[in-house]
Amino acid sequence: MRYADGQAIRVGDNVDCAGRSGIVVCCISDGVYSEKHREADWSYLERGVLIDFPATMGLVHIDAAEDDEDLRLVRRAASSPAGS
Repeated sequence: MRYADGQAIRVGDNVDCAGRSGIVVCCISDGVYSEKHREADWSYLERGVLIDFPATMGLVHIDAAEDDEDLRLVRRAASSPAGS
């Protein structure tokens, strides 16, 4: 998946979605998962990303066949975990 500006969404990215701050914890479409959110637990979703919005919505699955225009990169992850 990609942000509306064309950049790839990466695990660990800090994002904004409709004024809510979150952190990307899985890029299911790319097969990249954080240590806490493992492939064995989430790959059944098949595509999209999981974003943790700790202060507002909790863990949210965004299943977008196209780039999500509401999702905006705030700060790129320092480094992304290796694919599973």
